[in-house]
This record gives sequence, C-alpha cells and structure tokens, in this order.
Amino acid sequence: MNNIATLSSILLQIEGIGSSVVILVIAGIIGFFIFLYFVPVNLWVTALFSGVSIGLFNLVFMRIRRVPPRVIVNELITASKAGLKISSNDLETHYLAGGNISSVIKALISADKAGIELSFKQATAIDLAGRDVFEAVQVSVNPRVINTPNVSAVAQDGIQLIAIARVTVKANIARLVGGAGEETILARVGEGIVTSIGSSKNHQEVLENPDKISRLVLSKGLDAGTAFEILSIDIADIDVGANIGAKLQTDKAAADLKVAEARAEERRAMAVALEQEMKAKTQEARAKVIEAEAEVPKAISEAFKSGNLGIMDYYKMQNIMADTKMRDAIADDDEIDPEG
Repeated sequence: MNNIATLSSILLQIEGIGSSVVILVIAGIIGFFIFLYFVPVNLWVTALFSGVSIGLFNLVFMRIRRVPPRVIVNELITASKAGLKISSNDLETHYLAGGNISSVIKALISADKAGIELSFKQATAIDLAGRDVFEAVQVSVNPRVINTPNVSAVAQDGIQLIAIARVTVKANIARLVGGAGEETILARVGEGIVTSIGSSKNHQEVLENPDKISRLVLSKGLDAGTAFEILSIDIADIDVGANIGAKLQTDKAAADLKVAEARAEERRAMAVALEQEMKAKTQEARAKVIEAEAEVPKAISEAFKSGNLGIMDYYKMQNIMADTKMRDAIADDDEIDPEG
C-alpha cells in the first residue's frame, strides 16, 4: 500500500510538471509570434536580398507608429528595381499623411519610362490633392478624348444648329495641383462653339466649314488655368434644329396683335362710355324741357286769373299749336323716301 501511494504521488508530480511545460511552450509560441510581429525578420531579410537597405529597428518602429512595414518594403523594392531612389522615411511620411503610396510609385515608374519629368514631391502633392496621379501620368502619355454634350447655338439667320465636339486632351503635370478639371474644359469649349456659330452670317456657312469652329475655339486658349492641355477640337456632328428666328418673329407678331387688340378694345370702351354719357346728357336735357313744359299750364292759368289772357286768345293759341303740329307731320312725310 505504501508503494502504491508513493507511485501515485510521483505521477501527480509528473502531471504538474507536464502542465507547466505545456503552459511554458504555449507562452513561448505566443511570445515568438509577438516577437516576429514587432520584429519582422523575414521582411528584413527579403529587403536585404532585394537590394533595399533598411534597418531592422526601423521596421520595429514602423509597427509602433502603426505603419505597415510590408507595404513600405514592397514599394521600396518596386522602386529600387525600377531604378528610383526613394527613402523609406518619405514613403512613411506620405502614408501617415493619408496618401496612396502604391499609386505614387506606379506613377513615378511610368513617368520615368515615358521620359516625363515628375518628382516624388510633385507626385505626392498631386496624390494628396485628391487626383489619381497614376491616371494623370497615363493621360499624359496616352491623351484622352472627351465628348461634349449637345451644344445648341443660333446663327445670324435665325437657324438653330446642334453641334457635338470631341476634345483631345492630355494631362499637364505642372498644373495638376490647383488646375481646373474636365468640367471647365467642356464649359469653355461649349462657350466657344456658341460664339463661333452665333458670329456666322448663316447656318450654311457653318455646315460648309465646320473646321471654322475648331480653329476659332482653339485660338481662344481654353486650356489656360486647367490641368489639361488641349491637343485638338474636332466637330463630330452638326444637326439643323428649329428656325428660332421665324419662331421669335411669329411670337412677336402674336404679341403685337394682342397689344393692338387691347388698344382697340380700350378705344371701343371709351367710345361706349362717351355714347352713354351723351345719352345721359340728352335725357337730362329732355327732363329739363318736360319740366319747362309743365310750367306752361300754370302760366296760362295765372294769365287767366290776372286777366292778361282771354278766351279768344287761348283758342287762337290752340289753333296755332295744331297748325304747327300739322306742318311738322307734313314735313316728316316729305323726308321719308317713297321707295323705302
């Protein structure tokens, strides 16, 4: 029994030692990976054999500054193989500033192969300005064609023309920072097309010589202050639109007619008002006559009472009035047309 108890205690001690060893091994593995994370020896070896000189502690400090060492080392290797001399500090600074170091390195390599003068400082400035520096170099090597939208303009004969132009541009590296974009180019070209068509005496002149538009627009230096250089402006299509001049004349004639009608209606209204006013005056005059005639019987009555008018005088006056009415009736009958 004593032997069994002793054996059991020995086994327990062995198990305790085994557990400790396992914990130590696990801790050692974790520590080893942590060490490799902060001290990327394999990355340092890769850079060393690729001809890129970078210190191991520099890679450790990149980890501390939260800069991915692999990205920096890979871009340094790419630049070194292309014959570019760029320091890791420059790339790290641009990364911390929020730049795209991969796009910058590709742009520098493309510019160097194409013989375009582009410094690292220029490339990083263009990148931080929000432009794609690699695309800019590509456009500088391989010019881009920009199609304008439909541009409507009216010639001096009143005919509307609708033109579409193709603008061939290449990037101007020196003006990429602070230079205007494609929208400004399109706006200026559209303005030039409108000016050229508007200065033409008739639309046939434009249709016969569309290159006149291109020459006039190019002579204006439309790429000034922009990030591009205009190589050519080609008129792709010109369509004849509406007769704006005739439409304007028709609209003007309709407007003049409405004005004339309004003035005629005003004159008619004034004539009607004058007629009504004259009728009112006539009625007023008739009322006064009737009022005066109403005073005659009173005057006769007063004459009888005062003895100034006798019965025979009154009868003579009645005969005279009857005779006057008869004469008026005969005169009215003579004025009537017998054939009427």
